[in-house]
Amino acid sequence: MQSIIYKPDSIGSIASILCLLHCIATPFIFITQACTMSCCAGAPTWWQSIDYLFIVISFFAIYRSTQTSSNKIIKIALWIMWFIFFTTILNKTINVFTTSPNYTYASGIILAFLHLYNLKYCQCKNKGCCTAKNQ
Repeated sequence: MQSIIYKPDSIGSIASILCLLHCIATPFIFITQACTMSCCAGAPTWWQSIDYLFIVISFFAIYRSTQTSSNKIIKIALWIMWFIFFTTILNKTINVFTTSPNYTYASGIILAFLHLYNLKYCQCKNKGCCTAKNQ
C-alpha cells in the first residue's frame, strides 16, 4: 500500500490513460448497442459516472504528485490541466457551452504525459527528500 502512496505519478498516468480509453470506447460500445436494441441509445448513468471516478482519482494523484515534485512548472501545469479536464467533463454533463470532445481527450493525454514526465523529478529513496521543507 505504501508503494502506491509514494508513486502518485504512476497512478495518475494509469488513471489518465484508462480515462482516455473509456472516452474512446464509449461511442463504439453504444453504437453497437443501438444497432442491437431500439431503445436506450444513450450511455447508461453508471457508465457516465465513471468520468467522475476518474476526476476524483486524478485529483488525489495530482495532489500527491505536487507534494512530492521538485519542479514548480510541472506542479502548476498539472493543476491547470486537471481544471481543464474537470471543466470539460462537467460541461459534458450540464452543457453550459458547446465544445468538442477533443478538449477532454487532449487534457487527459496531457495529464498522462505530465505525470510520466514528473516521474523523472524527485526520485527519492526516503520520504522527506522532496518535501517543501527540504527545497
